[in-house]
Amino acid sequence: MTHELKLLFTTLKSWQDLGKKVVFVSVVDLKGSSYRRPGVRMLIREDGEYAGAVSGGCVESEIERQAQSVFRSNKAKVITYDGRYRIGCEGVIHVLIEPVFLSDELLVAFENQLESRKSFQMDSFFYTEVGEYDNVGSVLQINGADYPLNPDFKQNETSSQKCFTQTFEPLFQLFIFGAEHDAVQLSQAGKLLGWEVTVVASPEESKSCDYFPGAASLIAPSFDAIDTSAIDEQTAVVLMTHSFNKDVQYLMALKDINPAYIGLLGSVNRRERLISMLLEQVPDLSLEFIEQIHGPAGINIGAENAAEISISILAEILSVVRKQKPVALREKVGAIHE
Repeated sequence: MTHELKLLFTTLKSWQDLGKKVVFVSVVDLKGSSYRRPGVRMLIREDGEYAGAVSGGCVESEIERQAQSVFRSNKAKVITYDGRYRIGCEGVIHVLIEPVFLSDELLVAFENQLESRKSFQMDSFFYTEVGEYDNVGSVLQINGADYPLNPDFKQNETSSQKCFTQTFEPLFQLFIFGAEHDAVQLSQAGKLLGWEVTVVASPEESKSCDYFPGAASLIAPSFDAIDTSAIDEQTAVVLMTHSFNKDVQYLMALKDINPAYIGLLGSVNRRERLISMLLEQVPDLSLEFIEQIHGPAGINIGAENAAEISISILAEILSVVRKQKPVALREKVGAIHE
């Protein structure tokens, strides 16, 4: 979600610079099932241009129609959309549509928070009754300070008012150790998920970051100079060097990290050989580090080529991060998003 909000704010700033009026749209409540859960957001510009989406494409035109009164009155409103009778989604969503203008102070605080890799929160105040209100709107909370998205928002909580609270974690990172063709595919696929991708190449590597279209950066430190301080609990690490010796040296450099995921390309036999070699080099290696290594990386979807393997790996990362056991949705008991 954090990467989606970052993209929305970047787009909103560019539209503000053009002098365009914009509304900020948030799904704040859901009864039943829907394509996306509460917390998904989008922007609508006064000339009808969108950024983001709150559904698969079936709700946005109705929201744009409802937003016209917000552009005219500059007053926020709450609407509902009943998908049971229109699109078969089995649910009713409550949508908050509010005027928005990002102050320089808010943007600086937001960018600093992303840079420091700290979480933050957004509270969206709303009523379940459809209508226009002075006291509905969204407030960004960063380091104890409140930043309303609508400068005219007047917070005046009442007993019937609801508040949807959403916590945004630091941007998810993907560190790829290796610079071969399959790393290109994985970096591109990771970028599509909104992840910040870093490719770690060996010191003798001649490729540049341009070789990896999805990567934000490419670094090539010596094995004894690898800085692991940027690898945190919102980071996935994948080793795909296709070199046994390089993988051993990278694992030695990474032995003290605690990321969300560590994946290792190659067979089960190769993994066992790597761990044995690693234990010879680092006898006091913690059991916790060994147990968090996923090797072979990925889930079994019959992947054959580099693009398919990248999907397999990313699917496993998501399942680990979201604490889900991969299963066909038709076999899942209960709601899709539970």
